[in-house]
Amino acid sequence: MYFHRQELQHKATPDKPDAVYARKLQEVLGGQYGEITVAMQYSFQAWNMHIPGKYRDLVFGIAAEEMGHVEMLAVMIAQLLEKSPLGITDDAVQSDPTVAAVIGGTDIQHGIVTGAGARPVDSMGNPWQGSYITGSGNLLADFTANANAEMQGRVQVARLYHMTDDHGVRDLLQFLLARDTMHQNQWMAAAAELREEGLEEWPVPSNFPQRKEDTDVSYEYINFSDGAQASEGSWAKGPTPDGKGEFSYRAEPEGGVPMPPATQPDARWYGTTAKPNTMEKIAGEVQDKLHME
Repeated sequence: MYFHRQELQHKATPDKPDAVYARKLQEVLGGQYGEITVAMQYSFQAWNMHIPGKYRDLVFGIAAEEMGHVEMLAVMIAQLLEKSPLGITDDAVQSDPTVAAVIGGTDIQHGIVTGAGARPVDSMGNPWQGSYITGSGNLLADFTANANAEMQGRVQVARLYHMTDDHGVRDLLQFLLARDTMHQNQWMAAAAELREEGLEEWPVPSNFPQRKEDTDVSYEYINFSDGAQASEGSWAKGPTPDGKGEFSYRAEPEGGVPMPPATQPDARWYGTTAKPNTMEKIAGEVQDKLHME
């Protein structure tokens, strides 16, 4: 159950309108790593979680906070668009609002579709997609994906911070950066706690027996590049992070397995294939006639 309180978690008021920056801000609202994504990602993870308790409570709690971040960004975008000029001010171009919007770098649909409001899209106008979210049911995999989402989002907010000198916008971004810092640490801590409690281990999923995989190459770094310096990393030698093996290094892959013969679909698939011999042609014609009848 949701209950909406008409308050914001943090102030979201710009110093002045800026339609171009409003479009940029759409990325951290409706982009792949935007607030809509993490809000829905955490929500679906919690709804589908197999065990109740502290982990589900954590996911639900952060999901609800992220929905509040969606709201703050939508409110900020709407205010950036309020009384905002279409873009550039040259009279010759400004006389055509559509041309001015394109040249000025604004989102035309902010004016045409939403009436100067936020949209569930990224900065290029691509609609937000449910395929952005990750919810596998494996908590270690999901918490690791969540940490990555917070990292990617924080990178984008940090870049946006340096794209404006508006103190009101920067104030909101500073708050979002801080919350991303917290959430990154929470997801990493939760992943570590899962491992400490033995609920999940590396490699994920830990309840699939490793004896069933090709263990000869489980911890072998096979270098498929001519960049030899990769062999100097901790991922090429020494103990593996899962504590179950030792890294080994192979400078280049061995010879591969020959390709099987090309497939030969029958004529009904209308592909370009090798010319059939007489008997194959007769058999194909008979088969086609039977199929037609």
